[in-house]
Amino acid sequence: MSKSRIALVSLFFLSVGVVIGGYLFSQSQSRSLLSMSRCQDCLSPKDLAGLLASVGIQKLPGVIPYVVFETDKTIVVKLPFTKAHTHYVIIPKKDIKNIGELSEEDVPYLNDAFFVARHLIEEKKLSKYILYTNGPGYQDVTYLHFHLVDK
Repeated sequence: MSKSRIALVSLFFLSVGVVIGGYLFSQSQSRSLLSMSRCQDCLSPKDLAGLLASVGIQKLPGVIPYVVFETDKTIVVKLPFTKAHTHYVIIPKKDIKNIGELSEEDVPYLNDAFFVARHLIEEKKLSKYILYTNGPGYQDVTYLHFHLVDK
């Protein structure tokens, strides 16, 4: 194969990759994966996990395992292996890194997440529950989500 043909094929695949990446990450918040200066949180596993979670929740929700409830703005996953009697993770379908970075556009997603929590509490008759989210220093995944745990 000639060099010009290899260059054209490479350029084609690069272009396809850029288009697919643009589609997959179009509704994701940016995360510091690279930096010109020294960066403590660049390319951190939790940021990468948050970015992948964002793509999965927004573009491929049917692939997520253990989904027990879903609305147009929220998805709920029941954790199968946990010490708690019941442990749900309530995830807004909008990419929000953490509660400290909320905007007006995020309010409908948060309202829906809280109404979904209420629905689960009533439906499952939970009484000794805790509903919480972690701040950036405690997050394992940089993507806002709520834990509903019943002891």
